[in-house]
Amino acid sequence: MAASNEPTPGGGSVSAMVACFGVAMTAMVCNLTVGKEKFRDVEPQVQEILDTAKGLLKKLEELVDADMVDFNSFMATFRMPKNTDEEKAARNAAMQKALKSATDTPMEIARVCLKALEITDKLAPIGNKMAISDAGVAAVVAEASLNGVLLSADINIPMIKDEEYVKKVVAEKEQMVAEARRLKDKAFAVVQERLK
Repeated sequence: MAASNEPTPGGGSVSAMVACFGVAMTAMVCNLTVGKEKFRDVEPQVQEILDTAKGLLKKLEELVDADMVDFNSFMATFRMPKNTDEEKAARNAAMQKALKSATDTPMEIARVCLKALEITDKLAPIGNKMAISDAGVAAVVAEASLNGVLLSADINIPMIKDEEYVKKVVAEKEQMVAEARRLKDKAFAVVQERLK
């Protein structure tokens, strides 16, 4: 579907779908840890991580659809009439609203990816060692998804006229990218150490 000549699902939706695979890897490591005698002492933490992962998967699935709806709404603004000054003003207002929506959803997907990295970082030192490489995969995939989905915000930002909104989005975006890198590096280092 993503390889077709249709513009949806585009980069934002695909990034959210890829993030689902990362979260699924975290959930799998949890499922391979919970119920094992050897990991009984960390079971409550791992169960909590698993419950969070399930919630994140549900949220990401919803956001895949939301991203496609936002894009289609934005494209619809181009088909609005622009013959009179009133029509032009209405079209511009609708376009600005649609642009913000089409930026808010990728930002929310990025927040979910960051949460996925947080739980993977918690799991890396305590998850079942026999499956710990999958926690490393989860961390790499979540960071990649976050960076990928933020490109969907980047493409809209130059067209948004609300400077305060843009400033807020750019600041949060930069913070998320830095935090995602930190969490991925931390989790990845733990995983590599446990693979020895």
